[in-house]
Amino acid sequence: MKQRKQYTAEQKAIILRELLDNNVPISQLAEKYQVRPNDIYNWKKKLFESAQDIFKPKASNSQQLSAEQRKIEKLQSKLKDRDEAISFLLRENIEIKKSIDGDN
Repeated sequence: MKQRKQYTAEQKAIILRELLDNNVPISQLAEKYQVRPNDIYNWKKKLFESAQDIFKPKASNSQQLSAEQRKIEKLQSKLKDRDEAISFLLRENIEIKKSIDGDN
């Protein structure tokens, strides 16, 4: 059984650009690049279905950034609390060692 050829995103973009910019018939592109015409139709459909994502406002991106910023601040706060706890335990440990050494 013959395996189907896999095309990279770049190859698909080149084929679709030629289709859309130069108005080359799909049958010619299919023959030129050895692609099934149905594949080209599917790639074109997928391109136009996802095109709306390209034109969405960047507000969602800034919201994501602020969410990430809040997460970073929360983690920094946790680190600060842990550092304080470690510092406290070290001081206690030193005091205990001094008291034990002083008793001998």
